[in-house]
Amino acid sequence: MQLHLAPMEGVVNARMRALLTAVGGIDRCITEFVRISDQLLPPRVFYRLCPELREAGCTPSGVPVYLQLLGGEPGPMAENAARAASLGAVGIDTNFGCPAKCVNRHRGGSVLLDEPELLHQIIKEMRAAVPAAIPVTAKIRLGFKDSSRLAEIIAAISEAGADAITIHARTKEDGYKPPAHWSLLAQAHNITNIPIIANGEVWSPDDFQRCRAESQCRDVMLGRGLLARPDLALEIKSVLSGVPYQRNSWAAILRLVNALFEDSILNCAPRHVGGPIKQWLGYLRREYREAQTLFERIKRLNTASDIQAALDEHRSCLQIAA
Repeated sequence: MQLHLAPMEGVVNARMRALLTAVGGIDRCITEFVRISDQLLPPRVFYRLCPELREAGCTPSGVPVYLQLLGGEPGPMAENAARAASLGAVGIDTNFGCPAKCVNRHRGGSVLLDEPELLHQIIKEMRAAVPAAIPVTAKIRLGFKDSSRLAEIIAAISEAGADAITIHARTKEDGYKPPAHWSLLAQAHNITNIPIIANGEVWSPDDFQRCRAESQCRDVMLGRGLLARPDLALEIKSVLSGVPYQRNSWAAILRLVNALFEDSILNCAPRHVGGPIKQWLGYLRREYREAQTLFERIKRLNTASDIQAALDEHRSCLQIAA
């Protein structure tokens, strides 16, 4: 059984991949998408989205990172997949699930789910362009407006030579609204023998168990659940192995938040330095009341010095309370 970290655009970048995989329990990551139009991109674009290419395609903790491409033209997708492979990508993923309107308007993401023949051609040409030892995978949704073509979509991608398919168990029209329709994934196993990875609405070990039971999938991709609970993958694996598990304390999570802030000081423009931790606290407050308190304290702060002072104050309050 494997647990994958979802490629959440604008959220799960290399900094976040490094932090979350250091916590443990994650077996594979996928990058934010590289947008492919009609040309071969220069290497710097791939290195920017996937700096792990310079480290044997893995995070600092040794977790492999697949590079994800998004586009609707078979030729350019194949050409750029080959370049990614030549730069050291350990796997190439294909985004057929993004629901963003700006992406769909330019024939990318989930809008392509209404064209199974095109999905087939894209994967077929990518598979032919990439060495056999490097997996080519796809991430999809149940469909665009509905799930009526799901079997056709799965067959098209599988028969084109994909090595695995991750299915976000909602349509584009569903967006991110609960519930995730895990049971609809079960039919995929009658259509193809390649691995099907379930994705969507797994926030706890109980959700994970229900997802696996309903989808009949062995592997699961975690997204927002891991951002809200950085040690969720560890807890899931502990539950499966029957080993008692104690959740990470807020003090442990705060160290990760502070590490992200320190990285932001070095790598973000001054006006954006607080953005990454504010965004992450937005997820963490679902599980940690202290995250809500800290978010309220810093949400209107903009300078690194003011945010650092607020973090120091918050940490001091925790020590006094302890």
